[in-house]
Amino acid sequence: MRVISGDRKGMPLKAVNGDTTRPTTDKVKESLFNILGPFFHDGTVLDLFAGSGGLGIEALSRGMEHGVFIEKDSRAFQNLKENIAKCRYESNSEIYRNDATRALKLLIKREFQADLIFLDPPYNKHGYYDLVKDIIENNVIAEDGIIVCEHDFQLQLPDEVESFTKYREEKYGSTIISFYRMIEGEG
Repeated sequence: MRVISGDRKGMPLKAVNGDTTRPTTDKVKESLFNILGPFFHDGTVLDLFAGSGGLGIEALSRGMEHGVFIEKDSRAFQNLKENIAKCRYESNSEIYRNDATRALKLLIKREFQADLIFLDPPYNKHGYYDLVKDIIENNVIAEDGIIVCEHDFQLQLPDEVESFTKYREEKYGSTIISFYRMIEGEG
């Protein structure tokens, strides 16, 4: 696993051994960022189930100015901290060891807002995808922001959540990536 592009291109990232996390493969990550747009100019990324931080770090490498990383698993959290330090993103990153639901409640209290949100919970925890509604209802995502959900091919996410619509869905083996943004003229 490595950073694919941007100012930290080629930087190897440490992943957790075992089945507690499921890192996004380099191939899927490259395709995902080609869809989002290869580079960003500023903005904030929220990586809600960060694991080793591959998606959020990739967004920082491609030009996002600030990253917030949430990870509950202690081994993954340790790797996340090491990867952020290795990539020299400590000054523009916040890292929290917390459950995503609790962390989201704290971010809502702070009136936090992100331009890009990655939601990649364990595939067997379908209830976590309900967080998309909380994210939208509480303005955690900017009006022109994008929510990216990575999920198992057997789970069908809704075409619309509040004022956001699924504008694209890509399948990679047993993984599906669903992209949400605000429906034109709403919000």
